[in-house]
Amino acid sequence: MKKILKLLSLIVVFTLILSGCSQKAQNSEGSSSMEEGSSPEELEESTKDESVEVEATSKTEPLTLNLEGGDWGYPTPYAHYARGPGIYKMKLIFDSMMETGEEGLIPFLAEKWDIEDSGRSYTFYIRKGVQWHDGEALSAEDIKFSFDYYKEYPPVMDDLARSKKDYIEEINVIDKYTLNIKIKSPDATLLERFGTARIIPKHIWEKVEDPLKFQGPEAVIGSGPYKLADYSKEQGAYKFEAFRDYWGYKPAAATLRFIPVSDPILAFENADIDIVAITPDILSKYQEDPSYKIVESPAFWGYRILLNMEARPELKEKALRQAIAYGIDRDELIDKVARGAAKIASPGFLPIEHSFYNDNIKKYDFNLEKSRSLLDGKEYEFSLLTGNSNAEVRIAELIKLNFEKIGIKLRITSLDMKSRDAAIKSGEYELVLNGHGLWGTDPDKLRIFYNSEFQETPGYLNEEIDALSNEQLVCTYPQKRKEIIFELQEVIAEEIPMLTLYNTSGFTVYRPEKYDGWTHVFNHHEITHNKISYLIME
Repeated sequence: MKKILKLLSLIVVFTLILSGCSQKAQNSEGSSSMEEGSSPEELEESTKDESVEVEATSKTEPLTLNLEGGDWGYPTPYAHYARGPGIYKMKLIFDSMMETGEEGLIPFLAEKWDIEDSGRSYTFYIRKGVQWHDGEALSAEDIKFSFDYYKEYPPVMDDLARSKKDYIEEINVIDKYTLNIKIKSPDATLLERFGTARIIPKHIWEKVEDPLKFQGPEAVIGSGPYKLADYSKEQGAYKFEAFRDYWGYKPAAATLRFIPVSDPILAFENADIDIVAITPDILSKYQEDPSYKIVESPAFWGYRILLNMEARPELKEKALRQAIAYGIDRDELIDKVARGAAKIASPGFLPIEHSFYNDNIKKYDFNLEKSRSLLDGKEYEFSLLTGNSNAEVRIAELIKLNFEKIGIKLRITSLDMKSRDAAIKSGEYELVLNGHGLWGTDPDKLRIFYNSEFQETPGYLNEEIDALSNEQLVCTYPQKRKEIIFELQEVIAEEIPMLTLYNTSGFTVYRPEKYDGWTHVFNHHEITHNKISYLIME
């Protein structure tokens, strides 16, 4: 089956190429500062809990896999918390037309799709026989309803992003299992946007006028492989059960449970949980024991420092931003905080393992003399906001020590993660350290992070960045788009509107005798966050 999925992914790529060349692409098969999950080095102090019960491959009796847990909100598209552990729990309940696979996007609710009219028309062919958890049939009407509902009420993970600028001209239900979407102008990101938006049942949500408050049992009726059986906000515990009438790949677990643990490593040692992220200093312990399997994560999770140029207008000076960049010893951060399990982040943002990564850009090696030269005798004092994890506090303290050597004083304030994330959203900071995932997603992320329309860096405007980021969005020729994105990274690295630090590449260990279906997808760092890890893909 995995060979078939790889073939399907290649067909998706071929489809995009054809659409970019203004030809009909037939029968293809295949966002915010608050982003994915916690880093490997933060797991010791995290309060998150997750657990899973897995059915034995021998099909004799169901097995239970327990994972570290914690409260990540009620798993509806509107009530989960906007980081990885909250997102993927919601995705276990709610399917989309496509899902993320090992090599690329793969078909799910949509069996196939056509892209026509030079990328202005998308036709999706929906699977027959798909049921909602309450036994009702899923149809193209549900897809149309979901897209329209998200326009009026944007969900936490607003993949469609229709509310800010509606690019859809019309959505037409051709028949019960066929949907056509016409758009106003070509957009290189739309196939993935359409494909990964979660689908909600019309017969339930059409009566809901306040989705934020809709958190009863009906709110978690989806069409996905698992149903929510129990949730305790106070304990941070979840229980999911396999949906026995699921249309597609067999759920790998009879039950998914997420339970609280105080020490993940100790809980793993005691077999209270069956998979855990580890640091390099204890890696050898598991390498020497054949009963464990170790997986290294791609470096798609990382830290960056955001600059508020509205609060501190002097940060609009490129020389000051570059001086700050030269004053950060990223190798020291990787050695002392990440314990070697990380890679220096690109000043152009896209990680070294990203398929659009451009290595030919300005670099900022640690150079205090260069920093002092750029500051030209000026001194500054800034407040730096961080989360309260040991990793973030240590990063801040190490940066502070080096900044003192170049004439920049830092006042460090640490808040819990949710309060820090809220401060980012409201713009209540001067400098803020943020760690998150999704660095490996579509390179349109550069537009979201650096284009002045989104104000990821309050008070910053660069017309060249705006122009290039907008140009790549409408370019459906893959090679040309890649050239534009390479140029965009060069400008971003020169301008350095925010400071990228490092991308983590930690390790995960589990017992394959218990369950050996954990796998990475092509654009994400955490194997427990991937929906296909919870399905038998055969």
